[in-house]
Amino acid sequence: MSDYVVEVLFGTFALLMVLGAPITVALGVAALAAMLYLGDNPIKMVQMAWSSVGSFPLMALPSFILAGALMEAAGLSRRLISVAESLAGPFTGGLSAATIVACLFFGAISGSGPATTAAVGMLMIPGMIRNGYSRDYAASTTAAAGGLGIVIPPSIPMIIYGISAMGIAPDPAAVEAHGQFQSVSISKMFIAGFLPGAVMAGGLLLMNYVRCKGRGYHGSSETLSLRKFMCACYQGFWALLAPVVILGGIYTGMFTPTEAAIIAIFYTLFVGIFIYRELDLGEVFKALEATTWLAGRVLLVLFAATIFGRVLIENNIPGIIAGGILGLTTNIYAIWALIIGMLLIVGMFMETLAAIMILVPVMLPVAYMVGIDPIHFGIVMICTLSVGFQTPPLGENLFIASGISGETIEKISVTALPFAIASTAAIFVIALFPQIALWLPALLGY
Repeated sequence: MSDYVVEVLFGTFALLMVLGAPITVALGVAALAAMLYLGDNPIKMVQMAWSSVGSFPLMALPSFILAGALMEAAGLSRRLISVAESLAGPFTGGLSAATIVACLFFGAISGSGPATTAAVGMLMIPGMIRNGYSRDYAASTTAAAGGLGIVIPPSIPMIIYGISAMGIAPDPAAVEAHGQFQSVSISKMFIAGFLPGAVMAGGLLLMNYVRCKGRGYHGSSETLSLRKFMCACYQGFWALLAPVVILGGIYTGMFTPTEAAIIAIFYTLFVGIFIYRELDLGEVFKALEATTWLAGRVLLVLFAATIFGRVLIENNIPGIIAGGILGLTTNIYAIWALIIGMLLIVGMFMETLAAIMILVPVMLPVAYMVGIDPIHFGIVMICTLSVGFQTPPLGENLFIASGISGETIEKISVTALPFAIASTAAIFVIALFPQIALWLPALLGY
């Protein structure tokens, strides 16, 4: 490795980010500068970019995006939220707790934090305000719970992590010290995310109860009714069945995540056209347009991040970084604290998918060296980056919740801070107890 390639690569990237360049441009130009410094032929960039989108698992990305958009247009998301709302009752924090549960349900079909916040927020934020919740609390609860959209499978960031981590083999020294590591697959990531998602939701529900008790917030004005709940389940039966079909097929090995995404599209089309009859040709075209825009944006970042990551790996930069960190400490708890702290900061300033594609080649080798399982590491990474949706300055969920509630982003950010603390505490629990992520995949034979 040439002496100053690290400085050229990261220096160019940092300079362009400070100047306000888009993340795709910053990654691509930084990689090009490093390649020119090393004397490599720039045509390699085109070859790397092409190979980055030639994988079968990547087909799941636009498919799940389209499935989520169609489910919202077909009325599935609204019915899922109605089921969660029927559980509110007059209890302390009941309506805001129902919002968190609704985000949990919707996350099982959307795979996106902002999409979850928008879909649930449009129905639940006005409902909370009508029942006496302050605008900032209603908005902050939804923004915080919206992050569950990327933790509960199927998750778009889990797909990107799986693709990014598949090509990174553990160092022989790590294998010698800790034994053989399991391989990374998107199916394993989906299965592993279920219980950590429940832990994250549990942390939010506990914090919500404590805060609502202090503020005197209750649920809906109606009493909890089994009849109302069963009616909501009956009306939303086909919506509730969607996550069962998608995730059940993956968990039982009947089909791959990519195949599951295609099945989800056809399932939604069938339900939306023939059962709920809310899906017309215009809505399908809108969903296709949204999918094209979002998938194209993600693929552009993937092009640039793949080239950036390849430059890192070819010059053993992750090994140097791992050596530097391990030179400070080899205590696994201290390593976890450093990793989670870094990811929390990165999540505040960088889009989740870009952060995953940039940081996996850098941080996964460190995880291998201290014996952290790659599936466990990926789940903790995604859980930690999900907090970035509710923290400024990037905080996409904050902007969406602000637009729906009419409250300022500054006030929502302050009100959301205790939820971010609760989420961080849940992340440390998931990190320190690996079986929360690894038990279910092992049980299902992965």
